[in-house]
Amino acid sequence: MPKVTRRAALAALAAMPALARPVLAQGQTIRIIVPFAPGGSTDAVARLVAPGVGQRLGATVVVENRSGAAGSIGADAVAKARPDGLTWLLTFDSHATIPALLRDPPFDVLKDLDPVMLIGGSPYAVATKTDKPYRGMDDVIAAARARPDAVGYGSTGNGTIGHLTMILLGERAGVRMTHVPYRSGGLAVNDTVAGHVEMMIGSAALLLPHISGGTLKPLMQFGRERLPALAETPTAVEAGFPGLIAEAWWGVFAPHGTPAPLVERMNAALRETLREERAYRIMTETQQARLALTSPDELKSFFAAQVETWGRLVRANNIQPD
Repeated sequence: MPKVTRRAALAALAAMPALARPVLAQGQTIRIIVPFAPGGSTDAVARLVAPGVGQRLGATVVVENRSGAAGSIGADAVAKARPDGLTWLLTFDSHATIPALLRDPPFDVLKDLDPVMLIGGSPYAVATKTDKPYRGMDDVIAAARARPDAVGYGSTGNGTIGHLTMILLGERAGVRMTHVPYRSGGLAVNDTVAGHVEMMIGSAALLLPHISGGTLKPLMQFGRERLPALAETPTAVEAGFPGLIAEAWWGVFAPHGTPAPLVERMNAALRETLREERAYRIMTETQQARLALTSPDELKSFFAAQVETWGRLVRANNIQPD
């Protein structure tokens, strides 16, 4: 292989289109598309990182919510965007269920979007309004056993990891509960706090502010071990459901073909931003999230496994989109 000199490399870089260069020009506007309505944990994470990312990239960063169709509308917008480093997707774990959930997805999650970073994750938990009669998940299961389908729970939508986790719990407990899908975690929380739905499943990141504020009480968590902020709430494994572990996660993707230098620069900007004291404290303490801050290749491997694991459950239960 011929040796590439530094002068030749600089000449090649200068010949690249301006938007494909690894350093964005000052004053550019970068969009981070969140494929869910405002108010959920994905929206919160995007708005947390946007200022720091913008500062590091020398650009204005705006968060744009494009919800609907299990998150596929916003994701499709990114998949079809120019791979110029100006459009990014910050999405949630349900992104992995799109191939199994939608009959004819408008894009290929594995081919049309390039991985950038797995930000991290937070265990799922079930919570209910504080004046509901349930002291724990045992009471919910007993009520569902006595009145099949009469006990309802909210989630962020059909085929989301929260929904699938509750299906597994119902199967393991031998009960049927009615699923109430919402378009975002914020909407599900609002109805749970108002008492319109008996309980909801969501990431600990989404539920903890309301648990700490006294409007919701936790019933069960689905992490490998108890979160410090939910020290009195048993895990599903402790409650007699071995192997029932589910964690929400947030990942960043780019349109396929985005130049590697731009992906690496966004990855670095995200990592530096989330390692700042304030952002790190919000993610790890306030939201009880475990930060991963992976490389693009690590997200690629992780995501492929998620597509296989949860997609199998969607197909087995013939789950349809909202």
